[in-house]
Amino acid sequence: MLNIKTNIAEVLLGGVTQACPEAALDVQTLVTWLEYPPDASMGDLAFPCFKLSKIMRRSPVQIATALAEKVAAECECVASAENVNGYLNMKIKGDYLVGSVLPEILTKGETYGAPDMGKGKTVVLDYSSPNLAKPFHVGHLGTTVIGHSLKKLHEFAGYKCVGINYVGDWGTQFGKLIVAYKKWGDRKTVEEGGVDALVDLYVRINNAISGNEEMGIVADPTLAAEARAEFLKMEQGDEENLALWKWLVQMSLNANEETYKQLGITFDSYKGESFYTDKMPAQINKLREAGLLTISDGASIVDLEKYGMPPCLILKSDGASLYPARDIAAAVDRKEEYNYDKMIYVTAAQQSLHFAQWFKVVELMGYDWYEQLIHVPYGMVSINGAKLATRTGNVVLLRDLFAAAIEKVRQIMDEKNPNLPNKDEAAEAVGVGAVVFYYLSNNRIKDINFIMEDALSYDGNTGPYVQYTYARTCSIMNKAAEAGCTIDAAMVASDAALALTMQESELLKTLSRFGECVLGAIRDLEPSEITRYILDVAAAFNRFYHDCSILSAEDAKVRDFRVALTAATRTVLGNAFELICLRKIEQI
Repeated sequence: MLNIKTNIAEVLLGGVTQACPEAALDVQTLVTWLEYPPDASMGDLAFPCFKLSKIMRRSPVQIATALAEKVAAECECVASAENVNGYLNMKIKGDYLVGSVLPEILTKGETYGAPDMGKGKTVVLDYSSPNLAKPFHVGHLGTTVIGHSLKKLHEFAGYKCVGINYVGDWGTQFGKLIVAYKKWGDRKTVEEGGVDALVDLYVRINNAISGNEEMGIVADPTLAAEARAEFLKMEQGDEENLALWKWLVQMSLNANEETYKQLGITFDSYKGESFYTDKMPAQINKLREAGLLTISDGASIVDLEKYGMPPCLILKSDGASLYPARDIAAAVDRKEEYNYDKMIYVTAAQQSLHFAQWFKVVELMGYDWYEQLIHVPYGMVSINGAKLATRTGNVVLLRDLFAAAIEKVRQIMDEKNPNLPNKDEAAEAVGVGAVVFYYLSNNRIKDINFIMEDALSYDGNTGPYVQYTYARTCSIMNKAAEAGCTIDAAMVASDAALALTMQESELLKTLSRFGECVLGAIRDLEPSEITRYILDVAAAFNRFYHDCSILSAEDAKVRDFRVALTAATRTVLGNAFELICLRKIEQI
């Protein structure tokens, strides 16, 4: 549809410039002004002429009437154009869709819809990045699937992408765990229990520090001081604590890898916070030399009052580092290693101030690439209205959520398709996909109240619904191949004069919007634009499937065209699935 919009915008620009030579407009601006009408009866595209009234000093109705004649006469893709209350409403030619859009999809295949905006550019993405010694819970899902989807989108657009799992393998939480382990743990029990045993220790130490009236635990604030002291010993190179830390980290990484495998996610780098401990001093010295570092209550800070922000804390009063120091060191190191054009951080919206603070500090330090640092926030997840908190044990583990989803899918498959080959693989793909699709269906900045029954529902706009639609296109294509049907893009283009049904036309127009949707998702850093588009394609295809005979069509040309349209739908759905971590399943 972007090609169609561009063609219309070029003609519109010619008409506006002819009537008003001083109008300072361009094709790209006019493309962005084109709209999709809320009702199909109003046309396929609409241009709001009131935006030109001030420039051309004419009423929207007069402008729309004049431009309608020019567009209808000169646009090869427009079947009709008319003024409707100051809007220029246009309908697209069916033969253009058949002769141009459909062959393009069939010819380009896996590259259909891919822009080339990223050629020669590098994007580094920091996402997932869980704190170690804790299990993956549903609260980690957002950064993981949003981040990986953004990576896929940028790769699709030609960028060289580097995915970094900046794991939280450093900080006071390890001081807490070391205190808890030394007081209550033993190696055999922890190794047998794995990350669950670490969580038990973490919850126990936090309850001991803060107290828990329900459990009859009296608060012991001295334990917090002990934890800080143990972490400081780590930073100072204590061999015993560093050995314990490495052991705890490896157990956590092994547990996380199982979840990443289910999601089909891999990373290019696992450099965590600990990697930058020896790189922080250089940046702290740079802050001192620039006169940016001041002492407040013993802590080293950068005063950001004049920028409307609280001070950015760099070092604690005991000299231990804080998150901004490590983040600044990491950003500088990554710039030196990858020379990125964009450095994207995907974290919860609650961290927006943190990123705004240290981004400003990077600017004040004189790094001219500070504008390349981008924070992508997302909303919080609650479970049935209750806030997640590992320290109190109020979590739903991702592995348990996936297991429940997979088991439900398996039950349905056993009932409806007991002889399905590779049932275990299919059940995992659909079950995990149901959870991922549910999450990515929401605008990323919105808070999500995760209700398990809704997430695992197989009715309505869900992951299983769109995966089943994709499987349906595969089934049709397999039967078409058995019947000897072949798809020839050139032959499809030669049949451009074929009269389209409403369902065929709507499906083609929906497929034509894919490239535009990809550009929007990259521009807005919003994977849900792809998810919503997938639902549009699935709905349009299923209407076509139910209302139009495909393999049983009496006319051979109609049959071949509909098979080609099904193939194009399979291609577009498959390309879109790749962008949101949704697996393509040919049989369900």
